[in-house]
Amino acid sequence: MHACMHKKDFLPSPLLCSIKTKPDELYSFLLLKLSSFFSLRFSTMETLSCSASDLAPLLNSINDTSAAASYLCSRFETVSNNLSDTAFAINTTYLLFSAYLVFAMQLGFAMLCAGSVRAKNTMNIMLTNVLDAAAGALSYYLFGFAFAFGSPSNGFIGRHFFGLKDIPSPVNDYSFFLYQWAFAIAAAGITSGSIAERTQFVAYLIYSSFLTGFVYPIVSHWFWSGDGWASPTRTDSLLFDSGVIDFAGSGVVHMVGGIAGLWGALIEGPRIGRFDRSGRSVALRGHSASLVVLGSFLLWFGWYGFNPGSFLTILKAYGQSGGYYGQWSAIGRTAVTTTLAGCTAALTTLFSKRLLVGHWNVIDVCNGLLGGFAAITSGCSVVEPWAAIICGFVAAWVLIGCNKLAEKLKYDDPLEAAQLHGGCGTWGVLFTGLFARESYVNEVYPGRPGRPYGLFMGGSGKLLAAQVIQILVITGWVTATMGPLFYALKKINLLRISREDETAGMDMTRHGGFAYVYHDEDDPSQKPEFMMRRVEPTDGTPTPDYQNV
Repeated sequence: MHACMHKKDFLPSPLLCSIKTKPDELYSFLLLKLSSFFSLRFSTMETLSCSASDLAPLLNSINDTSAAASYLCSRFETVSNNLSDTAFAINTTYLLFSAYLVFAMQLGFAMLCAGSVRAKNTMNIMLTNVLDAAAGALSYYLFGFAFAFGSPSNGFIGRHFFGLKDIPSPVNDYSFFLYQWAFAIAAAGITSGSIAERTQFVAYLIYSSFLTGFVYPIVSHWFWSGDGWASPTRTDSLLFDSGVIDFAGSGVVHMVGGIAGLWGALIEGPRIGRFDRSGRSVALRGHSASLVVLGSFLLWFGWYGFNPGSFLTILKAYGQSGGYYGQWSAIGRTAVTTTLAGCTAALTTLFSKRLLVGHWNVIDVCNGLLGGFAAITSGCSVVEPWAAIICGFVAAWVLIGCNKLAEKLKYDDPLEAAQLHGGCGTWGVLFTGLFARESYVNEVYPGRPGRPYGLFMGGSGKLLAAQVIQILVITGWVTATMGPLFYALKKINLLRISREDETAGMDMTRHGGFAYVYHDEDDPSQKPEFMMRRVEPTDGTPTPDYQNV
């Protein structure tokens, strides 16, 4: 039987049946092209090349070999374009889904914060979480994204894409902005926990806009933009031949938010009653352990967008294409390392606090869990799962130690945000310099063979040195920007509420009533002395009193 009868579904019959010689060579050539095409399109995003000169020798018995070859190449081009669109759609969908997960962490932050404060300040802290997202969206849209990723630029600050001008582009798309905005407001949410229960509403608006629009974007430009002076993706002049590996932001997000909160809480001072006259610590416990636990689970869920999502794309092969191993595998490994670090930290905190204080405390366990997540965020993509267990174990003790130090220094942080995010984030940056595996580093940051890797994994100390530089510059930058801002707000009486308002609770004095009212008679805001006056029309017509109808 003629070859065209077996393979007529692959090429048009008139074209195929006119071939009198070399049909098998033709099919071998085409199948090879298709095989290469599929593996390339879904791994390296390269374009399949096809020219008439390639196919003409195999079609020498066709009357018009050039037309036949052009026809076949046009089929390749059509398929190539369709699969290119599909690849972009898959990667964009992956990034958008990750952005939604990271944004869902705002709900986790809100619940965690609400449960960690006293009931009389619940509405206030919930409102600040809403403001972090709302004010942060505008400031990051107008300035922040451009400062962070406005390439081409210098090593210090970006200078393009203000107000998302010229987006989408071959470099950035709207999905990338949304993902980075979700990160920016996470940093602001960390800071709000440190200064909870005593901060004026206007101060939240000012610091949140400044942090998400300027302070945080500059740091993310340094370490995540291709132009940043310490970025591992620079094309030349890498810091210590490595750049800083802070994959998902133990330094960029957690240290920035934690150190900003540290300065806010230090400048404001502790809450009334947090320390007695002799200087001894007095526990001001949050009102709802249930909200803390639920918020922690939501943050855990969102961290799977925070860490694995930082790959930005999923459709990429490592090494030989067509195999089972690729970026999708690295994403799965990153989710595993994230899980193991958090769980190890939670269990370590559970038993450690049991030995130290004599009881099992769910609040401490939740904070330990989050501390493990904050620590692994830097090296989650470049370390082995067993190393993540070490990361979580040490992170738990870092958090316990920071809390002991804070108590001795009479530092008051209602959510332990500075200790958790600042302390554990710092450990996570150092951990990456110690345990980053060579092969993983080269896969995640390709193109420069021989990159430095973890000191304890056989590498030199160059990567660790770069990580130490990151800790120093973030600490210095946030101190130089957020410290003066909080101090200026204090000097103009815009930072802390009055003693009377703090004692009564901000829900009543600033937000019109308590968050929890079980009976109308239990709500002081409904009593005559707390009722707000009605605004009467200018024509003198009284407003009907519907309450007495």
